[in-house]
Amino acid sequence: MTTVAVRPERADTPARRGVSRRLAVTLVAALLLAVALLASLALGSRPLPVDQVWAALTAPDGGEASTIVRELRLPRTALGLVVGLALAVAGVLFQAVTRNPLAEPRILGVSAGASFGVVLAIAVFGVGTLTGYVWFGIAGAFLAGLLVFAVANRTREGASPVTLALVGAALDASLGAVVYALLSIDARTFEEYRFWVVGGLTGRDVGVAGQVLPFVVAGAVLAALVARGLDALALGDDVARGLGHRIALVRLGAGVAGVLLTGAAVAAAGPIAFVGLAVPHLARALVGADHRWTLLVAGLLGPALVLGADILGRLVAPPGEVPAGIVTALIGAPLLAVLVRRARVVTA
Repeated sequence: MTTVAVRPERADTPARRGVSRRLAVTLVAALLLAVALLASLALGSRPLPVDQVWAALTAPDGGEASTIVRELRLPRTALGLVVGLALAVAGVLFQAVTRNPLAEPRILGVSAGASFGVVLAIAVFGVGTLTGYVWFGIAGAFLAGLLVFAVANRTREGASPVTLALVGAALDASLGAVVYALLSIDARTFEEYRFWVVGGLTGRDVGVAGQVLPFVVAGAVLAALVARGLDALALGDDVARGLGHRIALVRLGAGVAGVLLTGAAVAAAGPIAFVGLAVPHLARALVGADHRWTLLVAGLLGPALVLGADILGRLVAPPGEVPAGIVTALIGAPLLAVLVRRARVVTA
């Protein structure tokens, strides 16, 4: 007598449903980013149909449409993609490292360090181009981040979340005072700085995105490597140690990644507000607190938000423009308020 084994059907477990939901959210976020990229190339004071945009990208003929797409819109679209990803991922990292749901790229004094580098380049070294002082902004951000970790490590509690936040806030205030002191005594520096500090994508050529891209790629790769450790940190230092994680190394890796990402983004586009604060909360509300998924979804939603803000800024007051940094603040604040009100903010 032959016995036929019947393989039981796989149950639709909650874990499988959770993965399916996260994959669906990721797909929707990717589609939203694709739409934002296309709209950034097509919309503006001179709207272009999709077929002309495609022709300008694949077979430029030197005409008006090709010039608009390739020389004006493509550079700012590329920069918006890089900057949005960097700020959103950095926000996730800083909120995880400090275990503070209100943390954002300014929390470790990194934005102030970038500002100080830019002002120093203009006032002391006479650098007058954005491609020139991007490097100073990145160096200032990186040095500020290193200083915060060095000072925090020498305290009694070490580089704990509270210590990092306090030292970062102190450095942010100190560097901010120095920046404004330099601006108050040099009118030329103030004029140059005013263009940068508003935060936006206009006036940047494609070389700016290329300059900061290696730093963003390095920061994103490092963020992916420490994602599992961040999940353990969310459970507390003692539990993380019990699970075999070296919490100091995880915290340092996440901090360095956040510094690289923030420094590159702020140096290139100025301090664009609310992306690093609101997007991580939205990502966690959609996919939960698993940092691998949160980082991925935030990396898709961040560029979509920045590009959407840039597009809206072009359309609201033609032929003039509202800088993307102002629009993100107007969009991000209500978005964050809605998430908090609905109690869907999941802390790291």
